[in-house]
Amino acid sequence: MNCMICNAPLNASDHCPKCGCKVTAQKKAWALSGLYYNQGLEKAQVRDLSGAITCLKRSLKMNKLNIQARNLLGLVYFETGEVVAALSQWVISKNMMPQNNVAIGYIEKLQKDGNRLEEINNSIKKYNQCLEYCRSGNIDMAKLQLKKVLASNPKLIKGYHLLSLIYIHEEEYEKARRQLKAAAKIDKSNTTTLRFLREVEEQTGRRTNLEPRFGMREKVREGKDGSLIYKSGNDVVIQPPEFREKTITNTLINLILGLVVGAAALWFLVVPAITQNVNEAANEKVVDYSNQMATQAAELERLQEQMNASQESVDTAQSQIEAAQQQTTDYENLLKSWDEYQQGNFTNAANAIAEVNSDNLSVEGKSIYDTIMNQVGDTLKQQYRNKGINYINAGDYDSAIESLQKAVNIGTQDRRSMYYLAQAYAGKGDVENAAAWYQKVVDNYPGTQNALDAQDYIDAHSDEISSADSEDDTQNEGDSSSTAGNEDAVQGTTEE
Repeated sequence: MNCMICNAPLNASDHCPKCGCKVTAQKKAWALSGLYYNQGLEKAQVRDLSGAITCLKRSLKMNKLNIQARNLLGLVYFETGEVVAALSQWVISKNMMPQNNVAIGYIEKLQKDGNRLEEINNSIKKYNQCLEYCRSGNIDMAKLQLKKVLASNPKLIKGYHLLSLIYIHEEEYEKARRQLKAAAKIDKSNTTTLRFLREVEEQTGRRTNLEPRFGMREKVREGKDGSLIYKSGNDVVIQPPEFREKTITNTLINLILGLVVGAAALWFLVVPAITQNVNEAANEKVVDYSNQMATQAAELERLQEQMNASQESVDTAQSQIEAAQQQTTDYENLLKSWDEYQQGNFTNAANAIAEVNSDNLSVEGKSIYDTIMNQVGDTLKQQYRNKGINYINAGDYDSAIESLQKAVNIGTQDRRSMYYLAQAYAGKGDVENAAAWYQKVVDNYPGTQNALDAQDYIDAHSDEISSADSEDDTQNEGDSSSTAGNEDAVQGTTEE
């Protein structure tokens, strides 16, 4: 166990041997984390996955660095069909402990089996599509799709819940009971499963036995005298041999009599009933075909609407997956930057934090981001400025503008970044923006060599700057005389 302040190893004392900080609360929190982890492990071993998830979340709340609890939580999520949640836990674990971590093996195993990962991903998309079918009242399509989902991803507990709910809605309680029993085999204490089972039991008046059947007799072998020897629990039961007819003639006679009686019963009882059923079925099909022909156009239109809604659901799910992947990448870079920052490698921390989009971070993540930026902001600013200067020397003015604009936006605007940004605009031929940034250098840093060079550029291009200003004034006058109906178009032109 290491101190959370200075990362020094702790001993039996209540204070850190290096920084002297009191670590009693930390030790208690880590002890509780270990206790909750052990409870979660016990629940996972007996298939109490919901209870295991609750305990493991509490364990990580006490100690986010508990790698074993995080890896086990990922395994439990994976066992319930939540592959995205499992990968998130394993990625965080991998970044916290890059060496000798079983989570690395889990991630590599999933990535190697690309077909299986794609199949699971498609099953999640189809499950979301089934939800849309249910909301739109298309229960039959949802039921067919859910059966395919569970065939490709048999551990998706949510799929069993949704299919059983459809069966309950259609009052097919025995089918719902079978789906819920299958879900209980995966997670026997899931509250949603138990709640739905209770509804089925109230409707049918029959309890559901979720425990395996004990005491079933198992045939071990057959004795020499024809007796059957069974094993029932810990007891061995010997059943005496039954009387068996040994005469071949009697066997043949019984077989012939059975065939004759069966043929007579088939002729006098079964054949007329089958004929009548065939005629009735044919009449019903004729009526059904007539109704289908009458409603075919309406059905096609409805199916087209469902296809459009399905495509929208697929696009939404894909965008959510891409956003989740981008957020995971941002957290990976943030954790990498934090690790380098803790070790004092500010340059590496700056390189990692440059790849983070702070808009995708939570409040806690933004706090860490701001802490790192306060320390490595100058280093990152200098890196962007040096890149911009190299791009100017290479003649790549667009890349130079992009890098120097980032340098200007970090912290306070400095003279060198603004001056080189103006040079990049000037090299590109954008006189208006170049003059604007040169003017900022003149206004904020008068008397410096950069300010004198900037003023020379402004004076040399004064005619072009004046011409651009007059064009803007003319355009603004034209905008003010336009009608209200064209205001949006005119505003878009002015911004450009």
